[in-house]
Amino acid sequence: MSNPIDLHRREFFGIAAAGLAAVQLGVPAMAEAGSGQETRVKASTAAHTSFAAMKNIQAGVLDVAYAEAGPANGKPVLLLHGWPYDIHTYVDVAPLLAAAGYRVIVPYLRGYGGTQFLSADTPRNGQQAALAVDAIALLDALQIDQAIIGGCDWGARTANILAALWPERCKALVSVSGYLIGSQALNRAPLPPQAELQWWYQYYFATERGEAGYAKYTHEFARLIWTLASPKWAFDDATFARSAAALDHPDQVAVAIHNYRWRLGLAAGEAKYDSLEQKLAALPTIAVPTITLEGDANGAPHPEPAAYAKRFSGRYEHRLVAGGIGHNLPQEAPQAFATAVMDVDRF
Repeated sequence: MSNPIDLHRREFFGIAAAGLAAVQLGVPAMAEAGSGQETRVKASTAAHTSFAAMKNIQAGVLDVAYAEAGPANGKPVLLLHGWPYDIHTYVDVAPLLAAAGYRVIVPYLRGYGGTQFLSADTPRNGQQAALAVDAIALLDALQIDQAIIGGCDWGARTANILAALWPERCKALVSVSGYLIGSQALNRAPLPPQAELQWWYQYYFATERGEAGYAKYTHEFARLIWTLASPKWAFDDATFARSAAALDHPDQVAVAIHNYRWRLGLAAGEAKYDSLEQKLAALPTIAVPTITLEGDANGAPHPEPAAYAKRFSGRYEHRLVAGGIGHNLPQEAPQAFATAVMDVDRF
C-alpha cells in the first residue's frame, strides 16, 4: 500500500469529504497548472474478469508477465498496480482505453503473478527506485519511447518517479492519491498516535512474527487490507480470488516485507540505486501534465490534495471520485480512471 508519510510527515491523511455532490462523468473542466482546483466526478463500474492477451518479455532483471490490450500501433499507456493487489486493478480500465485506440500495457510487479526474477542471486528488493527501474526496463524492452503512465498505490509512487526522473519517457501522468515519492529520512520522524495506528501493518512487517504471519496468512491478510482500504467496496469472493492468486508467488513475501522495512530504514537497499534515491529524497517536482485522483471513501492513509498540489509544476488537475470509492480506485471506478487517462492525453 502507498505510504503518504513520505510526502510530508506533518501533512497527512484525512479522508476526502464524503457525501459531496458529484457531476456526471464526462470531460470535466481542466484546471490551470498548480491551481489545486478540484473537479468532482461520479463513479461508474464495469464487469470484466480477465484480459484479452497475456504476454512475457525479459526486461532488466525480470521476465515480466503483462497484459496487453488495444492496437499495437496505439498510443502507449503503462498502468502499474500496488499491494496487495495485481493487474486486475485495471481489468475494466484496459478495455475502455483499448476501445479508444490506446495500446495498454499492465505488468505484474516483481514478486507478483507470472513475473519472475531471471537470477536466483538478484536481491528480492522492494525499494521504490528498484520498482521504477523495472518500469523503465519494461518500456525499453517493448521499444516504447514514451507512454502515458498511470498508477495506484505502489504503482502510483512508481509512476510519480518515472515522471519526475525520466520525464522524457512520460507523456502524461495519472496518479491515485497524488504525490507519493518519499525517503527513509522523512520516515524517521514520528507521527501522532492516531496516524501511526493506520500504519499498523508496516510495524507488523518490521518483526519476524509479522513476516511469518504474512507468509502463513497471505490471502487473509490481503482481504483484510482490501476491506479496510475500501470500506464501501462490495467486492465478491471471485473478484478477490483473481487478484489473490498473484500473491501466491515465491518472492511475494520477500519483496513486500523488504518494501516496508526499507521505508523505515530497517533494511538496506542496493547500492546501485543510491544516486536515484538521493534525487528522490529531494522530493523532485513533476512537470509533465498530470491528473491526480482520490476516492471519497479511501480508508487507507493518504495525503490531502492541498499537501501535494505544489509538487506538480505542469498543467495539473485533481479529481475527487464520488460514490463510495476506496483505495483501489481504478478497479472500483474504472470509467473515472480511464477518462482521466484520455483527458490528460489532451492536456
